[in-house]
Amino acid sequence: CSSLAGIMLLEVFLVLGTLLIYFLFFKKNEETLPFKDGWWGRGQKPVTKEDSSIRPFKVETAEEELSDLFRRLDQARFTEPLENSCFHYGTNSVHLRKVVSYWKNQFNWKKQVEVLNKYPQFKTKIQGIDIHFVHVKPPRLPEGQAAKPLLMVHGWPGSFYEFYKIIPLLTDPASHGLGDEHIFEVICPSIPGYGFSEAPHKKDFNSVSAASVFYELMLRLGFNEFYTQGGDCGWLICTNLAQIAPSHVKGLHLNMVLVSKLGLSHLLSVLLGRYFPGLFGFQDEDVRRMFPFLKKWLYRILSEFGYAHIQTTKPDTVGCGLNDSPVGLAAYILEKFSSWTDMEFQNLEDGGLERKFSLDDLLTNIMIYWVSGCIVSSMRFYKENLQKGIGTQKHEKLTVQVPTGIAAFPNEILHIPQAWAKKKYTNIISFHFMPRGGHFAAFEEPELLAKDILQFVDKVEKEQLWKKK
Repeated sequence: CSSLAGIMLLEVFLVLGTLLIYFLFFKKNEETLPFKDGWWGRGQKPVTKEDSSIRPFKVETAEEELSDLFRRLDQARFTEPLENSCFHYGTNSVHLRKVVSYWKNQFNWKKQVEVLNKYPQFKTKIQGIDIHFVHVKPPRLPEGQAAKPLLMVHGWPGSFYEFYKIIPLLTDPASHGLGDEHIFEVICPSIPGYGFSEAPHKKDFNSVSAASVFYELMLRLGFNEFYTQGGDCGWLICTNLAQIAPSHVKGLHLNMVLVSKLGLSHLLSVLLGRYFPGLFGFQDEDVRRMFPFLKKWLYRILSEFGYAHIQTTKPDTVGCGLNDSPVGLAAYILEKFSSWTDMEFQNLEDGGLERKFSLDDLLTNIMIYWVSGCIVSSMRFYKENLQKGIGTQKHEKLTVQVPTGIAAFPNEILHIPQAWAKKKYTNIISFHFMPRGGHFAAFEEPELLAKDILQFVDKVEKEQLWKKK
């Protein structure tokens, strides 16, 4: 009996020891996303060490390019819209004619180039491709205070230009009535294949690839610890970066969140959450934004995500037309700036485009796509991320443990309640229902977003939450 008891005791110790080793060594590794060290340049990776120099960059456009643009605008063919269709069928060509007329006769690209070049821009080669980024340091710092590095990542069909209005609010908050307790050094890269970042020349460049490239960029700039912020594709890239380097990302701030790992509790909350919100952790505002679920979720996915299906399956086919026609490109992009800013804008003949943005701002973003010829490569990013199906990739199965702040804007395409988000982001320290605004938060409501970023960072810093990860 004593020998049997001894064997049983030994087995217990072996099991406990195995569990201890697993949780100490292997479990931790499972919660970290592997860094993706790829080669995205042309041909074979050279044996020589990659040039890691950082080179100044300025936006420049040749007269020949502008002449070609105006020729294409002059020769545009427009289709007559259906009567009273407003923006329900997409960009209304009556209003599109007005936009094109402004583009030809009043829009001053050379002036907008000066606006783009007012912030320092650079390029550096990472994993075989040139990465473009804006890097803005504070104009002044109180004595003894250091700037906090903040990586801000745009999405589609946006660009680094989305951040031009929020940058001064973060690098010089005191001059804008936001105090000087937290001052940022802002880095806004163009996602590879967008704007002035070189497009990958090989397949499979996805959000994890982009996160790995931007992680390398931040280390190259000398930032061992930094904050990240993003919406749209930037949400996913920043999320992956927090999964790759949780000890380097002090905090993750998002103005859009999606979850791909859904379970029984989500299904039950969809069926019953409207009637028993407290049971599922829903607040009254969650109920207002999510229900009726068929209208605000299912129908919206069916009506608004056709573009995503095209870009996930055959981006090059439709992209060829958009890359050849500036008017087609404008129609494709402007529709998103209408409906994603406020779905109700579809009821207006002008799509409500100038209610939140100026034509100069909208056309500057479109021109970044046109002069760089990046629309096809930007659309391919959807295929690289989604072609294998939703919920199949490792990053979708891993949680995010760094301190997370979420700014939930009311007109975002789909609303994700905190009760859903916290299953993915296990350390949400700030979740705010924003009073107004939609998908392009930094572009549309820079002050609201800046204030939310500042309060989030204040909480992380004062409680030293990054040290408790």
